[in-house]
Amino acid sequence: MSQTGLETFDTTVQKTNHFINELMAELGWQDKHKAYLALKATLHALRDRLTVEEVAQLGAQLPMLSRGFYYEGWRPAGKPLKERHKAEFLAHIDHELRRGDPELVARAVFTVLARRVSAGEIADVKQTLPSELRELWP
Repeated sequence: MSQTGLETFDTTVQKTNHFINELMAELGWQDKHKAYLALKATLHALRDRLTVEEVAQLGAQLPMLSRGFYYEGWRPAGKPLKERHKAEFLAHIDHELRRGDPELVARAVFTVLARRVSAGEIADVKQTLPSELRELWP
């Protein structure tokens, strides 16, 4: 039975739930809301370091619901950010998440992304990033 009355919406909720559940398992967490915040914070930090073209290409492979919070608050002007260091990247995650180990979170999100997004797109994303950030990927 449909939860929303629209199969497209039900499907995106289900896919996003699978993503968050997989992230919870990767982190060993039981708190779904915290996992959602971790996913959102990491996606935002990543998004802001990608070219506008790469942002769109990665976003196209996310479930519709996840794509919504991926783009939430995005301002493409001045992107990608010129920050080149892991500490700066992790500080953005820490600022949005406000609890937990941002490096552990980034590595877990990137691990799940690597399973759910095409290998070619992950390679493109990694190539766009500075070497210190590529080290966070599996």
